[in-house]
Amino acid sequence: MNTEYFIAKRIAVKSSRTFSKLIVRIAIAGVMLSLAVMILSVAIIKGFKTEIQDKVRGFIGDVQIYRFDLNGSFEKAPFVPNDTTLHYLKTNAAIQSYYPFATKPAIISANGEVEGINFKGIDRTYDWTFIKKHLIQGSTLNFDAEGNNQILISDFTAKRLQLKVGDSFLMHFVQNPPKRRKFKIVGIYSVGIENIDKSFVIGDINVIRSVNNWNSNEMGGIEVRIKNFSALDIQALQIYNNLELMLRSRSVKESTPEIFTWLSLLDVNTKVLLVLMMIVGVINMITALLIMILERTTMIGLLKSMGISNFSVMKIFLYNAMYLVGIGLVLGNILGLGIAFVQQSTHLVSLEQTNYYLAYVPIEVHFIDVLLLNLATLVICSLVLIIPSLLVSRISPLKAIRFK
Repeated sequence: MNTEYFIAKRIAVKSSRTFSKLIVRIAIAGVMLSLAVMILSVAIIKGFKTEIQDKVRGFIGDVQIYRFDLNGSFEKAPFVPNDTTLHYLKTNAAIQSYYPFATKPAIISANGEVEGINFKGIDRTYDWTFIKKHLIQGSTLNFDAEGNNQILISDFTAKRLQLKVGDSFLMHFVQNPPKRRKFKIVGIYSVGIENIDKSFVIGDINVIRSVNNWNSNEMGGIEVRIKNFSALDIQALQIYNNLELMLRSRSVKESTPEIFTWLSLLDVNTKVLLVLMMIVGVINMITALLIMILERTTMIGLLKSMGISNFSVMKIFLYNAMYLVGIGLVLGNILGLGIAFVQQSTHLVSLEQTNYYLAYVPIEVHFIDVLLLNLATLVICSLVLIIPSLLVSRISPLKAIRFK
């Protein structure tokens, strides 16, 4: 029988001293809350990053290819990609999809109001997965319908101009001389990122080709979506290196640096919070262990007088402390994962979408994250608790037995 473990379990669970029980409960609660907060912190930050990244890359793609020129305007010069570029995009196993697009500034006139906008033109090869996820009314464009006057607008623009699905309006394209076209709203979407919602409408790329007098195969750019977003930097560089000389490319991180800089700062906040929570848990356990050692001074003296070594007595209190840490970890996992599951299922905690780009607190739990947090807490607590347990070696058996 493991004598040290047996004694540790007796004083941890079956202690009759009220003060000891209180200290045990406080220590367990400290570890539980620390672990739960760490699990939720990591899950929330990862959820934020994933949701916002998906929104940005879902609308503008992972990599945009465009013609190299000195034009600094939002409207890009037209080009026709050569066979080498198209073959590379088609045969690259890392690329999920690609499609042509074009943009052109315009002014919407409706219900006595005007609104500046960017018309984004796409064709039938466009991947509607992202837009369908954020479509709140109507449907996507039907390229088989007669004419090309169908259009999708954001909920932000629809509310500002008091428009709804089925309404029509005039759009004046900014050029010399200006040209206007009449459009019918077939769908209303809400991405949740203000810079996108207030800036874009989606229509047929042939509208821009007609207004700009382009050829039927000319485009303003190509949006590329890759399969593994974590390899974006590598894939963006490879795409750039395989383009024809007149073309250039930029990744979504280069297109929207303010968003990805903000997301990178969240990692710093997470690290700071994890360190603080770990410190709180460790301090709780150190305090509990010291108080238990001091309260059990008489017992320590008796054990030493019976010939038990300092190391064995240290093991008793370390077993005791790790037993409490284990209970705290179990309860912390239950609490942290329980709250995460409730939030993930019900979206109970909401956010102001205009400030955070999301209407609710996102949760993304990974088993490996939970496992590493548990192991880190266990290992750090084990190492740190060795220091206060050394106090046992300084207790004299004679003085300890006389201690009251």
